[in-house]
Amino acid sequence: MGGARGRGGVTPDTPHSLRDAAGRRWPAPDGIPFLRAGRDALAGEALARLDAGDREGALVLLLADQDDWWRGPTATPDALRALVRGQARLSLREAMALLAWGPVADYFAHRWSDPTFLAGLALVEAHWTAPRSAFELACGIGHHLRELARRDVAVTGSDVVFAKLWVARHWVCPEATLLCLDAAQDWPALGPFDLVACHDAFYFLEPKRKILARLRGLGGLLAISHVHNRDWPNFSAGSALTATEMAALLPDAVLYDDADLTRALADGDAPRPATPAALRSAEAFAAVAGPGLAPAHPVAGLLALPPPGTLLRRNPLYDAEGRIAWPSERYGREYGARATYPPCAAAPDRAVLDAATEVAARRRELLDLPERW
Repeated sequence: MGGARGRGGVTPDTPHSLRDAAGRRWPAPDGIPFLRAGRDALAGEALARLDAGDREGALVLLLADQDDWWRGPTATPDALRALVRGQARLSLREAMALLAWGPVADYFAHRWSDPTFLAGLALVEAHWTAPRSAFELACGIGHHLRELARRDVAVTGSDVVFAKLWVARHWVCPEATLLCLDAAQDWPALGPFDLVACHDAFYFLEPKRKILARLRGLGGLLAISHVHNRDWPNFSAGSALTATEMAALLPDAVLYDDADLTRALADGDAPRPATPAALRSAEAFAAVAGPGLAPAHPVAGLLALPPPGTLLRRNPLYDAEGRIAWPSERYGREYGARATYPPCAAAPDRAVLDAATEVAARRRELLDLPERW
């Protein structure tokens, strides 16, 4: 378990389990330790099934687990069995449909072009330190991990939902080290890392001060993007906070309006720092901190664009006529106003990234999607 060894960590016990410093065993199907606090019975039953050689049965149990904010349906055992049996042939969208993720599936399927994802890329690239290792808290299905891994960064991600990590393993970022745990619980020994991040999730997490202290203790640059502003009527505010409160939690941080980070990526420009007072009316904001933090430089494409020669596909939000077709009315309301891609596509269905297609790729009219999207 590359990202979580050492004092207070977890070590391999069998090919499907790990043992913590106290001697307790934890299930780790497909190399993903399930360490979530408050799920003792679930962990024990999954481990018993793995010990008995029933990988499918263990995964069906763990894939049904959700976070405390979830209000949607629970996937049926039959659907989850179909998912496990079909993991090698199903598309990402088919997998998420079997998981019954609903609007969350829309969010993940189209995250490669949504403005909050671009803001996170811009934040990290504007303060790029050529990291060799990175950790992301609440990594979801691994969108940001994938971008870093494709640039030879050794990536570790954690999330409270095992199913998201399992999707990351099989569809998005198979090379990542992944851990299932709650941000509020005790963590195994991790790090150090050159880059530590939390994208589009910090507003859900509590206790914030304690979690920030843990993140800072992992070393390196700390990048936190798309924090919902409590003073703005967000669609899913979670446990939001104000920019003034964020500045008090991270007094050495540089703050940005999330919308300006998205603009910086689309324009190839440097993002503009903002004061807490200037961010009172921002929908969301971001923070970056760390030793020797330098001023932001232009988002030229090191992280914001795939390597030259990458085969790109036209953004699947465009319909057959080349016009945007939102997956839901809510999705259009939440992301449409900040979208960087034009309302009518001019790009072909397939193209290679070069000087002629860079603008379309930068504004996300063309996308670098996973092979089994």
